[in-house]
Amino acid sequence: MEIKNQTIGGFTEALSSKAPVPGGGGASALGGALGNALGQMVANLTIGKKKYADVEEEIQAVLKRLEASQERLLKLADKDAEVFEPLAKAYGLPSRTEEEKAEKERIMEERLLAASQVPMEIMKEAFEILGEMEILAQKGSRLAISDVGVGVQFIRTCLTGAVMNVYINTGSMKERETAEKLNQEADGLLEAGMEKADRIYETVRKGLRK
Repeated sequence: MEIKNQTIGGFTEALSSKAPVPGGGGASALGGALGNALGQMVANLTIGKKKYADVEEEIQAVLKRLEASQERLLKLADKDAEVFEPLAKAYGLPSRTEEEKAEKERIMEERLLAASQVPMEIMKEAFEILGEMEILAQKGSRLAISDVGVGVQFIRTCLTGAVMNVYINTGSMKERETAEKLNQEADGLLEAGMEKADRIYETVRKGLRK
């Protein structure tokens, strides 16, 4: 079942079970979608208000981008499960002969790469959403500014959670050049994303703590 059609209780029950999916990647993407939704709420509370008429067009554009991003995140949550299941099965492939070992290694490498790329896409999505949240922190409705701070923390968790799934898969790859390239890209997104998230959060927190 697609994650968008599941109940919260159904998803958390599946997540808490010993089934291979959903796991940390899907949970990270869902966290990002929740943070994104808070951003959309702030945008909706800003649009149509006379006080924010001068930024109306900009906030409408932010809302449209967030809506599209949320759809992508939910699809990535499903895709994370789709790519992990074949990987989990690949660990059980026979490896008695040299031919079987070589075939298992080939399949493992292929599936490890796919399982690394999806959480990388989740990270990229989270990083882009932070840019939208920064605009909302500066120009969104002051009545909902706390929700920007909450949303940023969900998105930060999405970023820092998804990177775990990149690392655990690249760590098992035999093709180290490809693995290191993925790790470096993930490192860059993580460092820049955490800096941005923390900066936005602190701006919001200090603005509220008067």
